[in-house]
Order: sequence, then structure tokens, then C-alpha cells
Amino acid sequence: MLGFISDRLVRLEMGLAALMAAAVTLLILLNIGSRSLGMAIYWVDELAIYAMVWTTFLATSVALKRRQVVAVTLLVDLLGRGTHAWIQLLCDLMILTFALALLVLCWRWLDPVTFASGGFDIKAFQGDTFNFVYSEKTNTLGVKKIWPWLILPFFSLSLTLHALNNLLGSLKGATCVKGAVQ
Repeated sequence: MLGFISDRLVRLEMGLAALMAAAVTLLILLNIGSRSLGMAIYWVDELAIYAMVWTTFLATSVALKRRQVVAVTLLVDLLGRGTHAWIQLLCDLMILTFALALLVLCWRWLDPVTFASGGFDIKAFQGDTFNFVYSEKTNTLGVKKIWPWLILPFFSLSLTLHALNNLLGSLKGATCVKGAVQ
């Protein structure tokens, strides 16, 4: 079941990453065109940056799920097949630990329990916590920064699911290798 959810989620992330990458390209072209005509649209740069940030987080989650990240494998290649499986298991465990830590930090940062218990009243939340995450606005777009920042909790949750799925797969692989050696 976890594998099914992870596979479906990675499809969604790939689609969103492609959409955001296309948006970055179009926004940059719009920026070039408007500047060359002497009518620069000042908010385009900021929107392109946010779209690029979303693209990066989404694509990183996909790359880590598919284990397609850049790696130096010189030492691992010299070791035996069994050691390789255990190193993969350790890597998956480290990614899961990072994802869980990021998930906890996002939870503490957004503090949804306190926000909900105050009736989703932003001013009351700010007064109680001195946390202005829900009211701070972007420089040129004028929208609340929480909208572009929502990629962080989404990334941490999706990476946690992908890392847990990969870790379970590695555990099966490590025990299969161990059983084959004995």
C-alpha cells in the first residue's frame, strides 16, 4: 500500500514540477519581452523565483524516491554486494531521518494546533506565539508568503513517504542478501 501511494505521489510531483518548470520558462520570456519593450513587469522575477523553488523541491523528492541523485560510488563499488545493500539501507535511513526532522520542524514552524485552537484567527495566533508566518506578505506580489512556503511541509511529508518506502525495500534487499550469503 505504501509503495502504491509513493508511486502515485511521485507522478503528481513530476507533473507539478514540469508545470512549474514551464512556468519559470514562460515567466523569464515574459520578463525579457517586457523589459525589451521598456515596460518591465516588476513582480515577474519574484513569481519566477517561487516557481523555481517549487520545481526544485518537487524534483528533489522524485530524484530521492527513484534513487537518481548524484553519488560518488568508488568505495561502494569496491565492496561486496552484501555491503552495498547495507550501505543503501544506511542511506535510506539517513534520508528518512532528515525527512522526519524536516517534518517536525515544519509542524513547529506552522503550529497548526495552536492556529486551529484559536479559530484560525491570524492576529490572535500572532499575539499568542509571535509567529507571523500566516500574515507576512511577499515583496512584489503582495500575497501571503505562506502560499509559496507550503512547499516545505509538502516536501517533508512526501519525502518521508518516499524514504520510508525505499527503506522498507532496502530492508527486504538486505535480508535477502544476508540470507543468500549464509
